[in-house]
Amino acid sequence: MSQNIWGIVHQGKIETAEPIVFPDGAKVLVTLVTDEEADFWTTASAKSLKAVWDNPEDDVYAQLLEK
Repeated sequence: MSQNIWGIVHQGKIETAEPIVFPDGAKVLVTLVTDEEADFWTTASAKSLKAVWDNPEDDVYAQLLEK
């Protein structure tokens, strides 16, 4: 199973944003993301998530749960 982990480079070493234990021999893929790219993807994702989560069609499910 793949897992995405945010981190930052500090003094030439990658530090994860959250504490995590990597098992010996674990293979990792490191992708460098510029601030501009991160801002773009955050904005793009926010629009999509808002469209999915904040829509009147889902109100029917809340009504069904109330019954």
